[in-house]
Amino acid sequence: MLGPQPAAQPLLRPEGAQIVLGARSTPEAVVKPLAPDAHTMFGPRGACLVEPDGPLLVCDTGHHRLLVWRNAPTQDHTPADFVIGQPDMRSEGRNGRGDAHAASVNVPTGIASDRGVLAVADAWNHRVLLWHELPRQANQPADVVLGQEDFSSALANRGLPIPRADTLNWCYGVAIVDGRLWVADTGNRRVLMWQQIPTRNGAPADLVLGQRDFTGRDLHMRWPHAIAGVGNRLFITDAGASRVMVYSRFDRNDAPYDFVLGQRDFDSVEHNHSSYYPTATSMNMPYGVAVQDKHLVVADTANSRLLGFELSNLAMGAPADYLSGQRGFTEKGENRWESPSRDTVCWPYAVAACGQTIVVADSGNNRVLFWGAR
Repeated sequence: MLGPQPAAQPLLRPEGAQIVLGARSTPEAVVKPLAPDAHTMFGPRGACLVEPDGPLLVCDTGHHRLLVWRNAPTQDHTPADFVIGQPDMRSEGRNGRGDAHAASVNVPTGIASDRGVLAVADAWNHRVLLWHELPRQANQPADVVLGQEDFSSALANRGLPIPRADTLNWCYGVAIVDGRLWVADTGNRRVLMWQQIPTRNGAPADLVLGQRDFTGRDLHMRWPHAIAGVGNRLFITDAGASRVMVYSRFDRNDAPYDFVLGQRDFDSVEHNHSSYYPTATSMNMPYGVAVQDKHLVVADTANSRLLGFELSNLAMGAPADYLSGQRGFTEKGENRWESPSRDTVCWPYAVAACGQTIVVADSGNNRVLFWGAR
């Protein structure tokens, strides 16, 4: 039995998203692959609004490409201006149906930008691509690759039997926080940090969280996926353990986290506290996380909802203060078991904050939402 739950205050504006990008929503569009063009997306898993007025960059994951809007869209279904990863807007396929190179991607997932730098987690090429200036034209090649020795290599851990400080394996998330680059090296069950933005290919990481050293692959983290930070706090979604890990110190390898959200204690890992229905204190495979003003925003992906926490109230297993995508904390279901609308989500994989706007990669609905903070 679920106990009494707090009233659900809206995290985002209750009328729903102001801007919807992607194909127009129909029941068929949600469940069928969409042919690529300048309007469509197929399972987008990452988005980054660099400034309130743009540019906007989206990982159109299922089409294996990055879509770029030079300016922040102001109308629904605005077409992208250019593409990276495919020869044109109507092409798709891993690495543009060729070999990996400096302007190709294979299941791009995480994306982040700060101070003109763009980082993309090119997950199935087991690498992170860096542009030292934001791309301005179609298929502009990346400046630096991490996880591989060059742009043509694409093996997990460079084909080695164990990870190292300069290898990656299914890296799904990236973040740039206070000039440091963070990467969720998901397949190696760890998070890596570069103290400064790397300027050479294959540069090794400076620090690892989740493992004792750079060669370990224990289960301290099950499925780290996204990272956000503010001040002296770092937040990591561990989707495989249905929790968010909160750090206040990360000055040495395998630094301990302070507490978790989504679970009652450090050892619990079950979805929704082993219940079918969620609560204000539980999560089910949270993939995305962002900091917006005084709030922590979590994409509680498998519950198809967005949770908000007051940064000042965070503690072990703390309940969420805000909710969007569902009517109450004990409800779940893709689009609330209805057709997509402006205030519903279906398996949201990523959230990003820019000013008063939360950008949601609403993957199961094949769209990206611009949704205002309330």
